[in-house]
Amino acid sequence: MHYRLVQSFFAILFSLIFVACTPSITQQPTVNNTQNTADRVVALTSLAADIIYQLDKTKLVGISGTQLINNDIRFQDIPRVSEGRTQPNLEKILALKPDLVIGASGFTDSTTQRLKQLNINTLETKTNSWQALEELTKSLAQQIGADPQPLLKRYQSFLSTTQANTSQSNSKTNNISTLVLVSLQPILAPNKNSWAGDMLQQFNVNNIAAELQGKSPIPGYLTLSAEKILETNPDTIIVVNSPQAGSGNEVINGLKKQAFWQKLKAVQTNQVYVFEYNGLVNPGSIDSIEKAAQKLQEIVKTEDK
Repeated sequence: MHYRLVQSFFAILFSLIFVACTPSITQQPTVNNTQNTADRVVALTSLAADIIYQLDKTKLVGISGTQLINNDIRFQDIPRVSEGRTQPNLEKILALKPDLVIGASGFTDSTTQRLKQLNINTLETKTNSWQALEELTKSLAQQIGADPQPLLKRYQSFLSTTQANTSQSNSKTNNISTLVLVSLQPILAPNKNSWAGDMLQQFNVNNIAAELQGKSPIPGYLTLSAEKILETNPDTIIVVNSPQAGSGNEVINGLKKQAFWQKLKAVQTNQVYVFEYNGLVNPGSIDSIEKAAQKLQEIVKTEDK
């Protein structure tokens, strides 16, 4: 069990660094001719692949093979330029003759730098907020000559109920304290400078770690002690089920073995929820974001009763 927890932590650490490694929303593309739109796009992240597919699927000629992508039948016939966490294969990318390659800042830098040297347009991205998601969508739409408005309206539909409730109640954040646990060893929680933290803010969830700062190798996340969790004693706890951790029940069972767990108010009142990693911690795809949004809506509605 200890080995699996350590293995899971390092997998989460890698993924979080992949998602949140630089402070910028997006890095402007290197463009040879701004009057031309891209017709052959290789997307090196699942989110970029999904956005391009939904903007104009005819433009997507190559993708990275992740678990999320490989389980999506829409992408089954699109060539892979990498699998899992391996670096993209430069030769496979070049064989697809792309006029735009979308990378992930901090993860695919060596590949995109080499592509720039070969005079191929690149766009490096990082999505750690709702605003970043919208800006990325607008930027990609501009690159391929598509209309971003249908997708932007869809994003807003995820928030519509929350915005209506906020307008009616005239309050920005509810009073129900919430803690998100991303990993167990060490205990990691998102503050406001992460995708998860921003998602909670979008749904007016009172994230008790939002303003906290601490020592952590991952921007936007901090380590918490059992004592600190007991001190804050949240009303609600969200446990993240990472792809490496197994089922949601397995995650909860691991927490039940911790001495502090049964002392928490959220546990005693049965206000513990399990969320998938993709959607809440890593945007992953538009569908993943929507599912996470729906679960957050359900929690907010339950707390408002």
